[in-house]
Amino acid sequence: MRKNIAVIQWYSKIQEHDDLYYLAIRKGIEHQAQVCGFTTTSIFQNNLDQVGDDIDAIVAVGKFSPVQVQQLSRLSSQLVFVDDDHFAQGFSSVVTDFTFATNRVVDYFWRRGIRDIGMIYGKEWSTDQQVEIPNQRQQSFEQALQRHHAYHAEYVLAGDYTSQSGYLMMKRAIEMLGDRLPHAFFIANDPMAAGALKALQQADIAVPQRVKLFSFNNTTLAEYVYPEISSVNVETELMGKTAIDLLVSRFQDDRQAAQRIELGTTLVERESTK
Repeated sequence: MRKNIAVIQWYSKIQEHDDLYYLAIRKGIEHQAQVCGFTTTSIFQNNLDQVGDDIDAIVAVGKFSPVQVQQLSRLSSQLVFVDDDHFAQGFSSVVTDFTFATNRVVDYFWRRGIRDIGMIYGKEWSTDQQVEIPNQRQQSFEQALQRHHAYHAEYVLAGDYTSQSGYLMMKRAIEMLGDRLPHAFFIANDPMAAGALKALQQADIAVPQRVKLFSFNNTTLAEYVYPEISSVNVETELMGKTAIDLLVSRFQDDRQAAQRIELGTTLVERESTK
């Protein structure tokens, strides 16, 4: 019997196309669903009113509050989260390793003799505005630099994951820090990194000669700017594929215990750090 999967994306359609990370996850879900003979229905901005009575399972992509998790679980007992860890609540989850990846970026700069490292990251809330999403990259960054006794709070700026926010946060750092501007920045996603690069270029601050940039996610955007931006490669399409594979297992054995799958990352070095 053909299964119908509701893919519930916490982003709007416009946000998804601005940040290709979640688009790539959805494409991975849809491709693997097709391979398995499933149909998918995409629902954006967590609009649960659009979930039909004919669904057999839900793949929830993004960040969800405890209230939203309970709402989703009432809609289907076959529920998998992607990029949000609800394993402790008894739900299968597919996540990325943020801690090890962030430590590797810090080590990358440290081995090159760079001791002043800044960060630009994003703050987010669940779509019902009930929960501020903890930023694992920022937390891991702070812990990694504290181990080196080199963490400086003034080098860390919070935006909202958009390219405009990356631009504004880097511009603020340039104005606020002047000659003390860090020689390297870890930036939480590619759109923010592209915006930060633009701000540096407008200020005639050379990349990578004066400031090196390392981003996260490694979407195609990282390759379409100049200089190309080094980025942590996240297996986004594999995250989506893995979610469908978990559902296949659940369909075969409804009593199967929840699983938590954490996917590794790799560093992709480009011109922005060479």
